[in-house]
Amino acid sequence: MTSWIILGLAGLLEVVFAVALKQSRGLSHLPMAVLAGIAMLCSLTLLALAMRSIPVSAAYAIWTGIGAVGTVVAGILLFGEAASVLRVTSLSLILAGMVGLKLGADA
Repeated sequence: MTSWIILGLAGLLEVVFAVALKQSRGLSHLPMAVLAGIAMLCSLTLLALAMRSIPVSAAYAIWTGIGAVGTVVAGILLFGEAASVLRVTSLSLILAGMVGLKLGADA
């Protein structure tokens, strides 16, 4: 169970990375660029730790899924990006796939 929590935190740091990267204005705003770098390094470190006991196929896909879903949600909430029916449906499909991979990894 601890590995799954670590993986979740790694995915959340992936979202922090993406938002900080956007806020860095092409890496020209140093504080946000540094935050992006730190978030990515921490995210990769936690992903590596989680992979000690979670199969790579599930860990990597779920990590990227958390990052993708979280970044789209952040884009909608923070940057006013569109929340169309197609986008929300697509996010739902990604979430369903992540749940399936988690359940399959535990089987």
